[in-house]
Amino acid sequence: MTTFDPSTSSAIQSRRQKSGEGKPFTSDLDVEGYVLLEEAGFEPLGLVLGSSVYHIGIQIARWKQNEELTKLTQAMYSARQLAISRIVAEAEALGADGVTAVRLTTQMYAGGEDILEFLAIGTAVRSKSNPGSYRTPAGQPFTSHLTAREFYLLHKAGHIPVSLVLGTCVYHLAHQGIRQTFGQAGQNVEVAVLTQGTYDARELALGRMQDEAIAEQAEGVVGVSTSLSSHVWGEHAIEFFAVGTSIRSSPGGSPIPEPNMVLAL
Repeated sequence: MTTFDPSTSSAIQSRRQKSGEGKPFTSDLDVEGYVLLEEAGFEPLGLVLGSSVYHIGIQIARWKQNEELTKLTQAMYSARQLAISRIVAEAEALGADGVTAVRLTTQMYAGGEDILEFLAIGTAVRSKSNPGSYRTPAGQPFTSHLTAREFYLLHKAGHIPVSLVLGTCVYHLAHQGIRQTFGQAGQNVEVAVLTQGTYDARELALGRMQDEAIAEQAEGVVGVSTSLSSHVWGEHAIEFFAVGTSIRSSPGGSPIPEPNMVLAL
């Protein structure tokens, strides 16, 4: 299987050259975000994006059993990681310390409902006073889905992002038999097998996100968000997806000062 290499694209190389020293930067920052980024001692370098158009196949599941669809889980994870690795590569080419406000989206592609585009986009930034010191322990630019305001507050509190950490689980929810379905008709009753399936899917996804944070030598994960989607598989196959930003102590941050009382005159 061939894999797209962004470094071979003439269009990408041209945009990177335009984003070099002395050229206007591009970003998805609003005015407040730009000002707060400057207050934190960072400068925007350019908008960076990563894309992966991925064919999502099928996996046969047992009709009446809850179980993870491991091949689909791996496909959804790999597609997102390809997109993220490409924004990291673009940030690296710009000499950035990291990427802020990363947005991850998934959309159906024109080639068919089983082809999805996974897109990551954010703003590459660099420390003005100490470039290079805010990279990850592995020496790569950090990635974060925190807004510029959240990044500012985190930095002032003495912490810095490490990376986006992901957890995903594609899970088959068992079908009920006809007798059981009719037996519940007209009743308010918990469907225990579906409750158990969604619990299991969530725990697997959240556990994997935590494992990524451990591998990144992070102190914790902030801003965790979760989503539940069936994508192209139908209502009995769901993806539970979790994403957050792992953090560590900042080399240049300082604790937020105690608030002072202000009386309006």
